[in-house]
Amino acid sequence: MTRPVVVLRPEPGCGETVAAARSLGLEAIASPLFEVEPVEWSVPDPAEFDAILVGSANAFRHGGAGLERLRTLPVLAVGARTADAARERGFLVQGTGEGGLQALIDLPDMPRRLLRLSGEARVTLEIPHETSIDEVVVYRTIPLPLSEAAVGALRRGAVALLHSGEAARHFANECDRLAIARSDVAIAVLAPRIAAAAGEGWAKAAVAADVTDAALLALAADMCH
Repeated sequence: MTRPVVVLRPEPGCGETVAAARSLGLEAIASPLFEVEPVEWSVPDPAEFDAILVGSANAFRHGGAGLERLRTLPVLAVGARTADAARERGFLVQGTGEGGLQALIDLPDMPRRLLRLSGEARVTLEIPHETSIDEVVVYRTIPLPLSEAAVGALRRGAVALLHSGEAARHFANECDRLAIARSDVAIAVLAPRIAAAAGEGWAKAAVAADVTDAALLALAADMCH
């Protein structure tokens, strides 16, 4: 029997992942665990920074008009999606990494006065020597409950796709709240830290070969069969 997959990331990524999963012949159920909304923020002086550091395309989707004042700064982006969102807003992308923000700022020859645009929930970074990072929150994520369709699929032993530590923690709490047995659910995650955030007790917890949606779907396809 083929297991269904439950896609938990916010829109618009959720719909894109569902479509990609279905193109692989998987039964995919959309149940975004968060919706994203902008927050008010004050634009710092761009002259005080060498580059912008961004780990999510949501910073550009929800950053609003204040982003226009920062266009003189190049962008260091995690992932192709974030880089594309930066270019759509008129920014020059100086560097793109796939291993998370920490791996990106640890690279040699990176700009050292960084402005980080992020959400309220964000990964804590270890700041390298001679690097300074000012953080500005430009969006927040609002948690949502699991959909009825997702709950039914999970009770049938679905594979849940987890793209972030925040989603992993909320998903685990939702399973516990709804009395969904973790031992019936397998999770496929983008990185080891996401598996750690989900906690213990799952039927299986597997990490994608690299930090891309394609790799996560390939892993999920193997787990479903």
